[in-house]
Amino acid sequence: MDWLEWGYLGLFLASFLSATVLPFSSEAVLAAMLVGGANPWLAIGVATLGNWLGGLSSYGIGYLGKWEWMEKYLHIEKRKVESWKPKIDRYGSFFGALSFMPFIGDVISVALGFFRTHFWLTAFWMFLGKLGRYVSIYWGTLLF
Repeated sequence: MDWLEWGYLGLFLASFLSATVLPFSSEAVLAAMLVGGANPWLAIGVATLGNWLGGLSSYGIGYLGKWEWMEKYLHIEKRKVESWKPKIDRYGSFFGALSFMPFIGDVISVALGFFRTHFWLTAFWMFLGKLGRYVSIYWGTLLF
């Protein structure tokens, strides 16, 4: 599938999918669109929205998680993780800003949902982190 042929819809879908556990690069699609003459702020907005909604879907998957599954399938003991809970409750939503990071960003999003961090604060920081990444890609394309 050639994402560029789909224009902004393709960018949205690529950005959404790259924020899930699927290995995908929305950065390449955005950079190609920017170099190809797309409206930079519209493209950044579409990519950010798609990636943010994808990250929130990962948060939702984590929110549905259960301790029994963690212990059974991942061999993570509840009592060990419970010591983290006060810090996660206090600072966890800020980690949403790191959800843009390759590989660990998806894990962060799922974990924030699993620990049921404050949804709106997490969504806010997640949005800012993803926006920052796409703006930096735009600045990078200006160099070429």
